[in-house]
Amino acid sequence: MVAANREMAVYCFDTLVAHYNSEEAPPPAFDEGQHPLFVTWKKVVNGGEPRLRGCIGTLEARCLINGFKDYALTSALRDRRFPPIQAKELPSLECTVSVLTDYETANNYLDWEVGKHGIIIEFTDPDYNTRRSATYLPEVAAHEGWTKLEAIDSLMRKAGYNGAITESLRKRIKLTSYQSTIFTMSYSDYINYVKATRGTAPTIHGAKPIGH
Repeated sequence: MVAANREMAVYCFDTLVAHYNSEEAPPPAFDEGQHPLFVTWKKVVNGGEPRLRGCIGTLEARCLINGFKDYALTSALRDRRFPPIQAKELPSLECTVSVLTDYETANNYLDWEVGKHGIIIEFTDPDYNTRRSATYLPEVAAHEGWTKLEAIDSLMRKAGYNGAITESLRKRIKLTSYQSTIFTMSYSDYINYVKATRGTAPTIHGAKPIGH
């Protein structure tokens, strides 16, 4: 099984730096494979808890190299919840790569474990008769301190449902659980890795070298 690793996070940073420089990122140092994946960017502000800055991925299997290239940029620049990440924010960023595995159809909306499973919910909005869906990665509910019920209700809101959340509606949810491996890399770890393996720190054209 392919697991999330340091080289995948490095490639996401490389891809974002290359975007600001209008260049191609260096070739990745991991093998191709087909897996669902996510890229999450967080920003550390004044030494506090890292704050979400963008998170987008795919629940369908993608070529890992193309997938991480695409979603490194999509999550950084086109997550509609946040303004695009600017080059000046790079030193404050950390990147988490997730490789998703072990999809299972749940028996009901409570048939999963906080901290172990990510969840995908699908349901019909009774107000508009439209299908809605959304997902949380495995670490989200545990990080927020949610119960399973709280996570489900929050996810229904994330899916765009604004009506009353009733038990009968929850029972009509189709839930799929999954697991993931993750790897998180800070900006400083990225710089140290690049210096050690390439001999020089990356730069942004027209700006001082990152980390100086």
